[in-house]
Amino acid sequence: MDNVERLMEFGLTRHEASLYILLTLEGSLNGYEAAKQSGISRSNAYNALAGLVDKGAAYIQEEDTVRYTPVAIEEFCSNKIRHLEQKKTELKEELPGKRKNEGGYLTIKGEEHICDKIIDMLLQAEERAYISVYNERLEMFREYLEKMVSEGKKVVIITNEPFELKGATVYLTQCKKEQIRLITDSKDVLTGAITNRYEATSLYSSNNNLVEVFKDALANEIQLLKMQ
Repeated sequence: MDNVERLMEFGLTRHEASLYILLTLEGSLNGYEAAKQSGISRSNAYNALAGLVDKGAAYIQEEDTVRYTPVAIEEFCSNKIRHLEQKKTELKEELPGKRKNEGGYLTIKGEEHICDKIIDMLLQAEERAYISVYNERLEMFREYLEKMVSEGKKVVIITNEPFELKGATVYLTQCKKEQIRLITDSKDVLTGAITNRYEATSLYSSNNNLVEVFKDALANEIQLLKMQ
């Protein structure tokens, strides 16, 4: 993901993101300069600059000609996140509560969405988490595992190389690079494979039968690792 795409994640269009980056390089530009330097048509450039102002990513600087100066990236992103947090709070209060998932099997596709689900499971875990994942990918979840440990929750890790996390139990084995397995609080399970960013697929469920099978498989694997 390049910087244009990262900015688009914060609600900017591609033209707006490109011009925002240009503004950060130049300090300030008028519409003519922005169009000329970016290669964007003048009408599209003016629309994009107006969009940056409307979205809180740029200020208007009144001089002989109207110029645009970028809002600092930290300020812009923090403002967006703060507004989204407020909207999240409002949605949680106003949307009807969903019915609990009664042990169905849910397919999650895409590496980013799988990782998001893993993070959510770790954040929601009340007592324990058992995770089996390749060391290189495990680093993505370090801060959430550390948070669990700091809160006195049990964390057991199965991975292929040493992983330093004080308070966690770590077992080493020859786990597959693409495989991910996670169980939290003996009630939620995620298992799948990340072969590449887009073709990754995992299965998530709170089905009691699957949870029990998963628990037994992990317990047997850990017992064998202890014997070794």
